[in-house]
Amino acid sequence: MINRRRLLAATTAAVAGVLPTLQAYANEMADGWPRGSTGRLKRLPNLALESREDFLTSFRGWVNNDFRKVAEARSLVVLKNAGIDPSVELPFIKVAQIMEKDPILMESSQAWLTTQNMMWKELQGEFHSKEDFYLSEMEAADKKGPGTLTMYPTMKTPEYTAHEIHIQPGGYVGDAFAGHIYHYGTNNFFTGHNNQDEMHKALAARIAMPADGKVKRILDLGCSCGQLTVALKERFPEAEVWGIDIGAPMVRYAHMRARNIGSEVHFAQRLAEETSFPDNHFDIVTSNIMFHEVTSDAARQIIKETNRVLRTGGVFYPIDFYTAGSPPKAAYGKFRSWWDHRWNNEVHRLDYAEMDFAGAIRGAGLKLTMDGQGSAMGMAAPGKTGNMVGTKQA
Repeated sequence: MINRRRLLAATTAAVAGVLPTLQAYANEMADGWPRGSTGRLKRLPNLALESREDFLTSFRGWVNNDFRKVAEARSLVVLKNAGIDPSVELPFIKVAQIMEKDPILMESSQAWLTTQNMMWKELQGEFHSKEDFYLSEMEAADKKGPGTLTMYPTMKTPEYTAHEIHIQPGGYVGDAFAGHIYHYGTNNFFTGHNNQDEMHKALAARIAMPADGKVKRILDLGCSCGQLTVALKERFPEAEVWGIDIGAPMVRYAHMRARNIGSEVHFAQRLAEETSFPDNHFDIVTSNIMFHEVTSDAARQIIKETNRVLRTGGVFYPIDFYTAGSPPKAAYGKFRSWWDHRWNNEVHRLDYAEMDFAGAIRGAGLKLTMDGQGSAMGMAAPGKTGNMVGTKQA
C-alpha cells in the first residue's frame, strides 16, 4: 500500500529542491533571455545555434587531438624527406617554408581555422540579428552593481590593439558585441571544459600571494570578458578586485556578466601600460594570455607599469605561453606557432616567442622566481614546472 504521507513529504522535498532552479530560470525569462542558464552560463538563445556550436566544439576536439597526432607524426616524415635532422632547431621561417608545402600538415591547419571561422560567423550573426535586445541588456546593467563599470568613449586606441585577433570579426574593440562573441567563442575553443569558468577558477587558485599574506587589492590586466577577474574575487572575497581592458565592449560585457553572477568586481576601459592607478596600490597584479597579444615594446611598458602600481612585497603573476616554460624548439611546435601567427591573426606571437620575457621582468626591478605550479605546456596549471612570479622589492 502507498504511504500517502511519505509520498507527500517526498514530493514536497523534491519540489523544494528544484524551486531555486525554477526561480533562476524565471528570472532569466523575466529579463528576456529565452532559454535560461546552465549554472553561470546563459544558454545560447536557440537550439539550432546551440546544436551547431556543439558540433563545432566536438569537431575542434577531434582536430586538437587525433588530427594533431597525425600531423605531428607527418612533420617528422616531412623533415626526413627534406634531409633534416628533427633534433636540429630551425628558425620559424625555415620551418614554415618546409611544412607549408605538405598537404596533410596544411589540412590540419585548415580544419582548425575553418572551425574558427564558422564559430565566429555563427555567433556574430546571432548577436547582430537581435542587436536591440543585446544592447538594451547591457545598457540596463551599465550603472548597476554590485561592482562598477568605467568607460572612456574618447580614449585613443593604440594601433596594436585594433587588429582582429584570433580572426574574431572586429577584434576586441571594433564590434559592440565583442564580449559576447569572445565568451561563447572561447567556450568552443576550450572544447566545453570551461563553461562554468573551471579553468579560470583553477588559475585563480594557483596565483601566488605576497609573503606577508596580505591581499587587499588585485588587478587583472587585459581581463577580456572578466572570467579570471570574477574567479579572483571568489578566491579573495574581501579584496577589492579590478579588471581592465582596452576593449570597451569586453569590459561592458564583463560587468554585465559579473552582475548576473552577483560578483562585486570593478571593470574599467584602460590600457595595461597606463592603468591610472596610484603608486604602490595593489598586492597582486596578474594577467591571462595577454602578453602574446601585444608588441614587445608594449609588454615591457606593461611590466614597468606593473612594478609601479604594486606595493612593496606585492606579486606579479603573468599567465601566458612560456611563463611556465620556454618557446617551442621542435619543428612541429614552431610550425603550429607559425600558422597561428599567419592564419589565426596572432600578429605578435612570434615576436613574443623571441622576447626575453624573464629579462623584462628583472629589468623592471622585480625579483623573479618560479612558483612550482606550472605545466609542460608553458602556462600556469597543475603540473611539473613553475610559473613566473615577480616580486616588488623595497
